[in-house]
Amino acid sequence: MKKLIMLGMIVFAIALSSCTNKNKEDMTQIKYKTIQVEDCKIFYRETGDPQKPTLLLLHGFPSSSHMFRELMPELAADYHLVAPDFPGFGQTESPDREEFDYTFDHLAKIIDRFTEQMGLTQYAMYVFDYGAPIGYRLAMWHPERITAIISQNGNMYDEGLGKKWEARKQYWKRPTDELRQQFASAYALETIIGQYTYGTPEGTVGPDGYLLDYYYVCLPGRAEVQNDLILDYRTNVALYPEFQRYLHDHQPPLLAVWGENDPSFIPAGAEAFRRDVPNAEIHFVPSGHFALESHHTEIAALMRDFLSRVL
Repeated sequence: MKKLIMLGMIVFAIALSSCTNKNKEDMTQIKYKTIQVEDCKIFYRETGDPQKPTLLLLHGFPSSSHMFRELMPELAADYHLVAPDFPGFGQTESPDREEFDYTFDHLAKIIDRFTEQMGLTQYAMYVFDYGAPIGYRLAMWHPERITAIISQNGNMYDEGLGKKWEARKQYWKRPTDELRQQFASAYALETIIGQYTYGTPEGTVGPDGYLLDYYYVCLPGRAEVQNDLILDYRTNVALYPEFQRYLHDHQPPLLAVWGENDPSFIPAGAEAFRRDVPNAEIHFVPSGHFALESHHTEIAALMRDFLSRVL
């Protein structure tokens, strides 16, 4: 009789362990979903337990939430991660330009509404490239919602702008049709490949990311969307003083982890965070603009250490 009881307990323990492991796997598996926000269907990736601290992951140009495909599993056991594609990017819809303003302010308002519909009342932000001025707007509008900021080559300082920005500043002052077409080279295949591979250790960046990005920018209507945003980027630079004032006034926990060889947003932009947030943590990895492609494990480790102390 005792042997039967013992056997039953062992079987129950095995079954319970199997169920627990299955639930854990289900909780950390990335799910691919859509949600209607105003007139736009937003695609997003989600993983982790919604009862745990939330990380909102905001992608860059010309990418999508696909850039977080390897980072999210690294953090899913401890955090709830949500990564939307912006309108005109990735799998999110691209409403007609005649009916939808492709400006950073409007994209930020859409993502703000997305967070509200998702019930994200408080969250840390991972911001990169285009995702930075979108995320910084959210922080200015709702400072009480922001628990921490991780900036990966997400600039808000003039000294963080690389040499290429001088030509763009001239374009912003005099935005002719001819210059608009010239700046379409920003999303040519060779340019996108360069964004991914410049400054990275040889052989560490696979082709999947940049070829997918190129596919997306070649979809009907996407090129003009990108042209609109290249011109509108001037509004982000104009807001730098307000972004900095937000940091100075609210002192959010801040981790800047930078691909040190990025020619677009150079290391001085990371170092400048300490001017407004003296306790900002600054780290560099030997990579380029898309540092997650080659150093997602190192960046995840820095994030886990940082977030475990501030959340």
